[in-house]
Amino acid sequence: MTTASSPHNPQSTVDLGAQYITCTPHYAKKHQSFYDELLAPGVLKPLTSPIEGMVIKEGDCNFVAPDGVSSIINHYLKDSGADVYFRQCVTQINLRNDKWEVLRETGSPELFDIAVLTMPAPQILQLQGDIVNLISECQRQQLESVSYSSRYALGLFYEAGTKIDVPWAGQYITSNPCIRFISIDNKKRNIESSEIGPSLVIHTTVSFGVTYLEHSTEDVQELIFQQLENILPGLPQPVATKCQKWRHSQVTSAAANSPGQMTLHLKPFLVCGGDGFTQSSFDGCITSALCVLEALKNHI
Repeated sequence: MTTASSPHNPQSTVDLGAQYITCTPHYAKKHQSFYDELLAPGVLKPLTSPIEGMVIKEGDCNFVAPDGVSSIINHYLKDSGADVYFRQCVTQINLRNDKWEVLRETGSPELFDIAVLTMPAPQILQLQGDIVNLISECQRQQLESVSYSSRYALGLFYEAGTKIDVPWAGQYITSNPCIRFISIDNKKRNIESSEIGPSLVIHTTVSFGVTYLEHSTEDVQELIFQQLENILPGLPQPVATKCQKWRHSQVTSAAANSPGQMTLHLKPFLVCGGDGFTQSSFDGCITSALCVLEALKNHI
């Protein structure tokens, strides 16, 4: 759920990850309070713009975030009252006197009473320190069984007044080896302004993402541009670009039986959560969060 801003105009934004949220009738009922909470202040709104090639199942509702999909995360973080520190790459977790000592790439180690890990399963297995020996063989196998697709997303920002003349706000592409989805992002979110230029996002196919996973983003961006010219010929030059590599994009195979969470240690408490334990969707994330909360409540 990442939204990038143009370096020339922070109001010009593009969703590089999740594009819209699909809610099934089952979750509309089960997670109604979560949807109500996001719909009331306008964090989410119904998707009304045309998305060509979208598979619509009976009873499903689709929503967009007018301020970008990351505004959903910001809503919850603000509501939590938590102090948030970004860009802290955790490298080690150790047991120290009934607390967790967390080491980062930069900065001094810190101690915590409880640790909740929500990064992709392969990154949990890459952590060093005492955590390596705290993961049981059975848990290790479960974490190793979680698999993900990989893809690139390319965001393009245009000058105010630029016209991109197509009848859709988004389109699924089935006939291109590189490009799977294109969205005129501001149009998708129903935001068209004379002062803010349009923004475009391109998602690659999974097979392209896997093939070029270790290539430089500059080379990949060039390849995407070449293919984009075949689909939307004559596009103007963007004023800025943002290429995002999703090494762990969507979960293709979750932990066995989708447990929602995995408790690695009780005292002090260490628990894993995230879509790797459910499914890659907004409702999958909520389900995991509720399972983590339940485990925490039982512990506390």
